[in-house]
Amino acid sequence: MDAPLIKTALPGPKAKAIIERDGKVVSPSYTRGYPFVMARGTGAIVEDVDGNQFLDCAAGIAVNSTGHSHPDVVAAIVDQAQKFLHMSGTDFYYEPQVRLGEEFSAIAPFAGPKRSFFSNSGTEAIEAAIKLAKYSTGRYGMIAFLGSFHGRTLGSLALTSSKAIQRKGFGPMQGGVFHANYGNCYRCPVGLKPEACQAECLDFLEHQIFVHLIAPEDVAGVVVEPIQGEGGYVVPEPKFHHRLRELTKQHGILLITDEVQSGMGRTGKMFAIEHFGVEPDVVAVAKGVASGLPLGVTTARADVMDWPPGTHASTFGGNPVSCAASLATIKLLKDSLIKNAAEVGAFMIDRLRELQQKHQLIGDVRGRGLMIGIELVRDRVTKERATTERDQIVDACFNRGLLVLGAGKNAIRISPPLILNRAQAATAVAILDEALAAVKS
Repeated sequence: MDAPLIKTALPGPKAKAIIERDGKVVSPSYTRGYPFVMARGTGAIVEDVDGNQFLDCAAGIAVNSTGHSHPDVVAAIVDQAQKFLHMSGTDFYYEPQVRLGEEFSAIAPFAGPKRSFFSNSGTEAIEAAIKLAKYSTGRYGMIAFLGSFHGRTLGSLALTSSKAIQRKGFGPMQGGVFHANYGNCYRCPVGLKPEACQAECLDFLEHQIFVHLIAPEDVAGVVVEPIQGEGGYVVPEPKFHHRLRELTKQHGILLITDEVQSGMGRTGKMFAIEHFGVEPDVVAVAKGVASGLPLGVTTARADVMDWPPGTHASTFGGNPVSCAASLATIKLLKDSLIKNAAEVGAFMIDRLRELQQKHQLIGDVRGRGLMIGIELVRDRVTKERATTERDQIVDACFNRGLLVLGAGKNAIRISPPLILNRAQAATAVAILDEALAAVKS
């Protein structure tokens, strides 16, 4: 398929009919930004039900890591599905889950023996990490960061703080959770410049939260995204993660990295935390781990994941078909796609920074690999957030055959399949250029 190729007004007649049916029977809580109705996809190209073809720089919210329906992943799914679909790794054994556990013991971003718990999603992977931290340490408190997103089930929702709407109506939140400042250098919470700071954004955690709200010896875990996802694709300075690791070690607190969106090769390394030279105690992944099949993985130091049978389990977690898809995905990542993400991502960031010189709306371009954020502002000095303009640009891209999504209040996220090539990256930048010009005018 070639993209973009728009044949009808958007949405087309078939898409309109499906959207109308959807409105009658599907929960209205889903956040649909524009009327794209998927029919099929190959690589980084998707086609809607009316035959319109789009370049996909959303990847199902950073999920389709190997591209749409990669033949190696499809072959692994079919092969496993023909053997058995389910046997519940909670009560029985099967090799695909064992092989995946061995794979994560090899690739997880910290040294020493490791064990993995398998679930179905990112929020479940975080829930497992919360329970594990509390069980392992015997403590009750958890620390998260403002702007974070860790899921929507009640435990992970207590950590989430990217948008008030995600928490509204579900209170009171789980107790013992406190939020600190994240290392957002474009909008430094303490008004410093990256070159002059020593991660003073963490002073609030050390000198306020740990002094006035909860004693550090009562904190089980700190949950942090190495690069914030829903908060705006925010990339902190390495010193932020280094100081955080020092604080957690000082007080015997487990450091849990949420790599649900940033992990599995997206940033040009298997895990985003590897860019910062820090080793966590626990890592949680999902999204791109199985190229679109439901799977969550919580991997921890073996001495931490030392809970007895019955402490935590999942009927469907570690489904054998999902495990097979994940094993094929990891092989593709290792063979070529991590390298491709690093190279094409660097190329795309350079091209987007050229656009920044052209369009005053672009306040910041940041990212690693193919996890790229574009923050839009009405004024580069005051950094007033260009919220409505962001939404207009996302829609303008859609109408020109490019799928992107917002992140935070005023950023655009670029999170394509890791199979994206340079020509496709250049096309995406050209469409963004047109959309920015159209909104400006």
